[in-house]
Amino acid sequence: MKKTFVEILYIIVGSFLFALSINLFVLPSNFGEGGVTGTTVILYYLFEWSPAITSFILNGILIVVGYKFLDKTTTIYTIVATIFISIFLELTKDFTIDSNELILNSLAGGVLTGIGIGIIFRAGGTSAGSAILAKLTHKYLNWNVSYSLLFFDAIVVFASWFIIGTEGLILTILMLYVATKVMNYIIEGISSKRAVTIISNKYDEIAEKVNHEMDRGVTVLTGYGYYTKKEKDILYIIISKQEITQLRKIIKEIDKEAFITVQDVRDVFGEGFVKLSE
Repeated sequence: MKKTFVEILYIIVGSFLFALSINLFVLPSNFGEGGVTGTTVILYYLFEWSPAITSFILNGILIVVGYKFLDKTTTIYTIVATIFISIFLELTKDFTIDSNELILNSLAGGVLTGIGIGIIFRAGGTSAGSAILAKLTHKYLNWNVSYSLLFFDAIVVFASWFIIGTEGLILTILMLYVATKVMNYIIEGISSKRAVTIISNKYDEIAEKVNHEMDRGVTVLTGYGYYTKKEKDILYIIISKQEITQLRKIIKEIDKEAFITVQDVRDVFGEGFVKLSE
């Protein structure tokens, strides 16, 4: 129950930030947007229809169409997001910011949008509209959520070209690109951890020193060289990026011929890192 309350609170915060982005940066700068929000922006430019009302109606239709493909929790959270985005679009419609720098507005709008939508996705909901399509493509086609959202949004953005013009289109694409990058970090996490794989004949000495000097656990995997067919013991270690230099120094002292690969790690769960329950 507490977890559900916290997630809904996150969705409300995310909805507020997204609505704020629309009213502070998108509409005053004559930018476009993607998905249903982009459609409401076009309708606002053409007929001055309230984005809050058109967004609620169009998103409601998509939820009815797409609820069969989403689990119960996601559907409920999406409804919550839809309601609060519409509410905040109305409540913040008179908010203004003194900035005529379109490039800065584009960047700021992208960051605010990315954080807002990212928080909503991270909490388990969607912002409806093309976000529902992004969730479906992620579920059934294994597409990256952020980039599939960018794909569907781009369709609407290009449709707004005849209204916002070439400059507006370019700045809108910049804004969406920034939003996608920020959203990706929010959804998938920003981790400073690195996964290091070490192949060395002196694996035992390296593992011992890593255990003793770095106080890091080491996993030993068994493999073999395809050409030689000889078995090899492979070390697998998770460390922070700050510890890379120390690890390289240890390996260099023991075996200069060691083969090492280093990979970025999005999230690390388990003993010594983040608990799965967090």
